[in-house]
Amino acid sequence: MDARGLRALSVVLVVVCSVVAAAAPVGVAADPGGRPAALQDGGEGELALEDADRIVVDVFIAENGSALVTVDYQFRYGEEDTSEAAWERLQSDVESDTGAYADAERAKWNDTVADGANETGQNMSLSNLSVATENQTAPQGIGHVEVSFRWESFAAVEINQITAGPALSGFTLDDDTRLQFRWPEGYSIYENEGEPQIDPAPSNRTDDMVIWRGSEVDFSAQQPWAVLIEDGGSNATATPPNGGPPMPWTIVVLALALLAAVGVGGWLLGRERAAGDGSDGAAGGTAQPDGSTDPASNADGPPPELLSNEERVLRLLEERGGRIKQQAVVSELGWTEAKTSQVVGDLREDDEIEVFRIGRENVLALPEEREE
Repeated sequence: MDARGLRALSVVLVVVCSVVAAAAPVGVAADPGGRPAALQDGGEGELALEDADRIVVDVFIAENGSALVTVDYQFRYGEEDTSEAAWERLQSDVESDTGAYADAERAKWNDTVADGANETGQNMSLSNLSVATENQTAPQGIGHVEVSFRWESFAAVEINQITAGPALSGFTLDDDTRLQFRWPEGYSIYENEGEPQIDPAPSNRTDDMVIWRGSEVDFSAQQPWAVLIEDGGSNATATPPNGGPPMPWTIVVLALALLAAVGVGGWLLGRERAAGDGSDGAAGGTAQPDGSTDPASNADGPPPELLSNEERVLRLLEERGGRIKQQAVVSELGWTEAKTSQVVGDLREDDEIEVFRIGRENVLALPEEREE
C-alpha cells in the first residue's frame, strides 16, 4: 500500500474511534437501574416521597383492634421549593410504576409492624397495601401520594375498652409530620378523675380524634398511648396498659376486698357460735339441725354489704339462672359502667364467668360446671 492509502486508512480509524468514544457515555446515562426516578438518590429537580412538604399519618382504629393506616405525602407546588413540573414528574412516575413504590413502602412499614409486635407481644401483620395519587388545585396546588394499608391487631381490646399506641412506641415524628388517631362513633377517650388517658398530651384533640405534631412532641418509650371506652365513660376509672400512669383505685379495691373478707369472716364466726349454744341466728332465726339458721332469718346468705364486688356479681348471676346482660348488672347494683366493666373483666380473667356479645350488648354467664 502506498503512502496515500496509509493516510486514508488512518483518517478512517480516527473517525471510528471518535464516534465510539462519544457514544459510550450516552449508553451509560440511558440506564437508570430499573428504579423509578423518585426512589433513586435523584438528580436535580427530582422529588422523592421523603421530600414532601408535610406527611400525615392517619390511623383509624376499629372496634376489633385492627387499624386502617393512611400515609399522605403532601407536596405544595407553585411556590419556591416545589415547582408544578417537578410534582407532575413525580405523579407520572408513581402512576407508571406503582408496584415499585408499593414494594418500598411495604418493606418500610413491615419493619415498623414487626417492631410493634415485639413491643406488645401481640401477633400483628400488614395487608392490602396500595399507593395512589391525587391532585388538589384550590385554594392552593397540593399533590398527594397516599399509601394505605391494614394493620391487624394494632390495638388491644378488652370487652368495651381499647388501648392503642404501644405498637408505635418510640415512633419518630419529623417537624413536618403529624400522627393522628381516630376511632368509631360511640367511643371516647377514657378519663380517670378528670384526667384524659392520653400520653403524651396531644397537640390537638376533638371528640373523635387526637393529633400529635412532630414540631411539638417527641415520643419516648411507651408513647404514644391512648385508652378508649365505649359509650362515654369520662367519669370512670381507666385501666392502663403496662407502663401507663399509676392508678390509685387498685389500692382502694384491695382495701375494700380486705374489709369484705373480714366482715364475712366475722359473720360466719358469729353464726357458728349461735348454732353451738342453741341461741337464735344473726337475724333472730332458729338454729336448724345442720347448724344453719332459720331460712326466714337469712335465706340469701351474707348481706350484700359484706360481699366483695365479684361475689355480688356471682350472686346476681345465680339468682338470674346463670345468665344476665352486663347492662342489667349496672342497673341492679347501681354501679357505673366502668366499675362494672372492671369487675366483670377480673371475673373473666379468673374463669369465674364467661362473656359474649349479643348484638351490641355484653352477656355474662356462669361456666357450665358452675351452673351445675
